[in-house]
Amino acid sequence: MNPNEIRESGLLELYVSGALDKEEQLLVDLALKKYPELKPELENIELSLLNHAQHYAIKPHGVVKPLLLATLDYMERLKKGEAPCSPPMLHQHSIIADYNQWLKREDMVRPLDMDAMHARLIAHEPDKVTAIVWLRFGAPGEIHTKEYEKFLIVEGTCTITIGTAEHRLKAGDYLSIPLHINHYVTVTSPIPCKIILQRIAA
Repeated sequence: MNPNEIRESGLLELYVSGALDKEEQLLVDLALKKYPELKPELENIELSLLNHAQHYAIKPHGVVKPLLLATLDYMERLKKGEAPCSPPMLHQHSIIADYNQWLKREDMVRPLDMDAMHARLIAHEPDKVTAIVWLRFGAPGEIHTKEYEKFLIVEGTCTITIGTAEHRLKAGDYLSIPLHINHYVTVTSPIPCKIILQRIAA
């Protein structure tokens, strides 16, 4: 193929996006060596695709990073010998003292310079994740379709809005979030709101 045929075939675009089979990829590799004038065009296509991807990129939900970091930290703790555990299921009669063995641990604290959210996993079981979460301002809206979310407030105060219903919570209060309804958290205390959070498979 000559340079014009390569340009018009769309192979350069497919090459950049990794969508060619081995034979087509070899053909483009050989054409790039044979026709150096194609290299700047290939670079322009790469730049154009990168700009397109950045323009339409979806920003991850605000809780993704803190929970991912908490999961990585938990995995590291297990590697160092921490025994997996199964904390009690949160329910309407749960009390803060039920979780004292984790709340009183010296390593289960938030950094003083924490961002808007910090989390420490207590346990990660196949059907249940339990964490201590600190919220400085709140948590953005989300809808759960595959897991129930439960909260027990440990310190501070917050308002959890489920649909249009506002639930004002203080230390010792419990709340369960139903499936398929948007909810968000607004911290109402001058200190971060400390929460026992459980996500349970539906």
